Amino acid sequence: MGARLRVIRGRIRSIRSTAKITRAQQLIATSRVSKARERAAAAEPYAREITRAVSTLVTHHTALDHPILDMRPDTSRVAVLALTSDRGFCGAFNHDVIRQTEAVGGLLRDQGKEPVFYVTGRRGAEWFRFRGRETVREWSGFSGEPHYPVASEVGQTLLDAFATPTREGGVGEVHIIYNQFISMLTQKVTAHRILPIEIEERVRPVAEGALPEAPFDFEPSADAVLDALLRTYVRSRVWFMMLSSAAAEHAARRTAMTAATENALELIEQLTRQANEARQEEITTEISEIVGGAAGLHDLSTT
Repeated sequence: MGARLRVIRGRIRSIRSTAKITRAQQLIATSRVSKARERAAAAEPYAREITRAVSTLVTHHTALDHPILDMRPDTSRVAVLALTSDRGFCGAFNHDVIRQTEAVGGLLRDQGKEPVFYVTGRRGAEWFRFRGRETVREWSGFSGEPHYPVASEVGQTLLDAFATPTREGGVGEVHIIYNQFISMLTQKVTAHRILPIEIEERVRPVAEGALPEAPFDFEPSADAVLDALLRTYVRSRVWFMMLSSAAAEHAARRTAMTAATENALELIEQLTRQANEARQEEITTEISEIVGGAAGLHDLSTT
């Protein structure tokens, strides 16, 4: 076998092994994305209803005041949380989040604010460490399948930082950068300011099952209920963003691995044609040598 043919066949074996890996990753991501979508869809009604409860409380008690609702006068330090993945093979999923995080950080610096970074996911944490960039807190090990206790811890950490004055190391705003799941083929990088909360009061018809418009009595007090609701609201929003990011991660990995598998199969087909051509050239050369040798022997025998 010629050297060229050995090289081509070696490449075919290598690419075929890679295609098996990418195909396996594609099947795994396909099986996981449906579950992740279901979890995000199941969490959406809760997030919607707690938002409605907070809006109703603020609407009926306009005199209520809470630091989570109001713009802070001191926003010299701003927290930015980047939701990245723990694993690779997901195309531009992490790159898009990091690029948007850098853009938000640059915008904040242009406004005279100091961004401080929080990161979830090993890929984002490695990116910051590789470039010598400081992070306040990192979480990892759950990006593909987040759990509420972790989301609650992240939300509480952000709430504690927001409750601390900026001169003591706290922050005046909290922004979250994540990939929002739109469809199996589309994931949208979203920058959302989660603190301080902006509650939009809208006048709309009372739907069946909606909270009545009459005043409420609260125990122990409206202020205490508002504080508990707002903190739960923040944790639930972080939880929902993590679920949406997990679904987007699996969808992005499925898309990337599908493209990689198709490219590998196409390359195998091209190399197979090259191997056939090389083998045909070898056969033609061997036949020519045999014919030439036979002709030479015939000439010797006739002389």
